[in-house]
Amino acid sequence: MDFSLTKYLNHWLKLTDMDRGTNNPEPTRTGAFSRTGSLGSSLRKRSFSISSSVSYRIDDDIGSEAVSEAGDIGDRALQSNRHSVSSSCRLSLDLAMEGGSVIHPEDLHKVSVASPMPENVTSPLPVYPLKGPGDEKQEKQGLPMSLEYISCLIHLAVFGILGVFTRYLLEKLFGPSLLGVTSNETIVYPNLPSNMVGSFLMGWWGVVFKGDISQVSDILAIGLTTGYLGSVTTFSGWNQKMLDLSVDGHWVQAILGFLIGLFLVAYSIIFGIETAKGFRWILKKLNTRSEKGVPSSNCNWTLNSSRRHLVAMLILLLVLGVLLGVSGLLLKEEFSSGSSGAQLWLACLVGPFGVWIRWFLARLNGRGLGKSGILRWLPFGTLITNVSAACIMAGLSTIEKSVNIKNFDTVANGIQLGFLGCLSTVSTFIAEFNAMRESKHPWRAYLYASTTMGISFVLGILIFNVPVWTKGFT
Repeated sequence: MDFSLTKYLNHWLKLTDMDRGTNNPEPTRTGAFSRTGSLGSSLRKRSFSISSSVSYRIDDDIGSEAVSEAGDIGDRALQSNRHSVSSSCRLSLDLAMEGGSVIHPEDLHKVSVASPMPENVTSPLPVYPLKGPGDEKQEKQGLPMSLEYISCLIHLAVFGILGVFTRYLLEKLFGPSLLGVTSNETIVYPNLPSNMVGSFLMGWWGVVFKGDISQVSDILAIGLTTGYLGSVTTFSGWNQKMLDLSVDGHWVQAILGFLIGLFLVAYSIIFGIETAKGFRWILKKLNTRSEKGVPSSNCNWTLNSSRRHLVAMLILLLVLGVLLGVSGLLLKEEFSSGSSGAQLWLACLVGPFGVWIRWFLARLNGRGLGKSGILRWLPFGTLITNVSAACIMAGLSTIEKSVNIKNFDTVANGIQLGFLGCLSTVSTFIAEFNAMRESKHPWRAYLYASTTMGISFVLGILIFNVPVWTKGFT
């Protein structure tokens, strides 16, 4: 990996030798630096030692930041799409050096050498968008930053509501009333199918084909991964079902529920990645055999103008209005019955708030703690949302047992299904877990999973189990 700091040091040393009268314009290169004199050699030995240690640290920092950002980076994705200050500075300096401009050492502090390029952190696997022969890259002209932010919120809300619908339908399909695969009394908890489906699709849309989706629209990629898949899956529901088992004394089943659940969602994303890569291979083969290549979807469907962005935003805004309006009317009709349908419609109304908060907190992923950014590899944004949603759900479950009022049950279950189900996520969590597992430090994946599950379960015991045991709630 070519690090800018090493490149700048090498360039400066070369200029220093030339300024001191070195007549050899093409010095013999040995290792990473050229040797042109005793002073130059001494400087290079010292610089090589410094740059080697710095490069190793930078490599570890970049790897830590990349795995932490494998799932989601929140609204920082919008800023990175517009070229962040650090990456722009780095690119400008690279171009200046290639053009022969002089870069002085005192200017090196302005360069962010620990910031990877955006394509290095979008997914744990490299992504190469499919293109037909002769396709040319078109420069995307997006919306102003404020409208782009609003458009992203609209996408997240629409896809979040669709994610709530999908999770609800999968829970009903595999539940006792239909297929009878899941149950509240076993380790095969009701949200397991939706967590597996969301993790599988994360391998497709969030890893392998994320670059292709971003070619159409960066905001669409955020809507599908953070909005839809993040809402199809839920960590808070998973944790609460394990608490329900433990409160009745089924501790072994609760622990197995965490372990088996982690195993299944981990292999769901792996299966998704492998099948998506196979499908990509088939598309590439078909593309090479066709003279015309892939149909001109890159030209026709790409949102490469502000007008197209605005039209897409208005369409999604209309869809959002319809979804919220219908959900509000149906909730008004069914609320008094206390049915699962009433819970679903309330969940659709409050779900977008959970998606928005999770997306905003995802900006903490890859940042670490403090100014030095320690524990940069730990996705604090995802960790905070999952733990906080699990604790709030445990608190609502405790109040629900103590109050035992039908209308409150409808409100509590609607909030748990919608707001908390969208606030917590398994798809992003497992994407980060998978990226850590494939990194140079695979132990971080298991420490991250243990930390998330351990903190959520222990706090849940204090919030839910202890009051139920002491107060005798049933």
